[in-house]
Amino acid sequence: MPVIARLTTLLLLCLSFAAQAEKLRIVTEPWAPYVYEENGKILGLDYETTAIVFKRLGIDVEWQLLPWKRCLAMLEQGLADGALDIFHSDERDALLLYPSEPLSDVEFVMFYANARPHPFRTLDELDGLTVGTSPGYLYSQAFRESSRFKRETAPTHEANFGKLQLGRIDLLITDRRVGRHVLKALQLGDQITENPLVVSRQSQYLAVRRKAGMDLLVQRFGAELKRFKHEPAYAELSARYGAGSSANVAPRDTVPR
Repeated sequence: MPVIARLTTLLLLCLSFAAQAEKLRIVTEPWAPYVYEENGKILGLDYETTAIVFKRLGIDVEWQLLPWKRCLAMLEQGLADGALDIFHSDERDALLLYPSEPLSDVEFVMFYANARPHPFRTLDELDGLTVGTSPGYLYSQAFRESSRFKRETAPTHEANFGKLQLGRIDLLITDRRVGRHVLKALQLGDQITENPLVVSRQSQYLAVRRKAGMDLLVQRFGAELKRFKHEPAYAELSARYGAGSSANVAPRDTVPR
């Protein structure tokens, strides 16, 4: 498509939102410190980054924080225009468009109770154990199909850590920063330990449903996001929410959200 035609289509898309007083409806699950609600205000590294980018693009957004399975259902049913902090998977390509630039990278690790320690270096060491998971998350084939351990879901990350503390599960898997945030909020840092092995790393995105004009919006979003991530304001935002990483990674075990 010629450049002028592409720009015209994007302009018409933006004007359409304004003229119809419509907003992009973006759904996501509370996933602190990437996105969460506190005292009636939505906060978080990826939420605030996305809000800044959309503001620069002149796009109004309606946000909804819901359980992840409901977020996915709303996308499939056309009740939401996009999702924040969704991982890329081939099976979602028919439904969703992803920018070239990810919002952030997550590191999935496991946690265990100090009273019942289960340190490990590979998934093969988890014979007979029960691992807490989150509903609606599409885990890797290796994790999902392993017969060495059981998987048990809980409705929230807080519930999973409560089950771990009470001995109802042996381990739980979640993002490193999410786990640390929950432990701090629940004041369980002295009772639960983070296993150092990174089970997987994965990039998370702002993805939108495939429909007219969205491909150009995604391109513009990715370009503006990339620019913003090179600015001091993004570095300050990232530092505020504890960006960090580890080099100890288990290969070939991705965990799409």
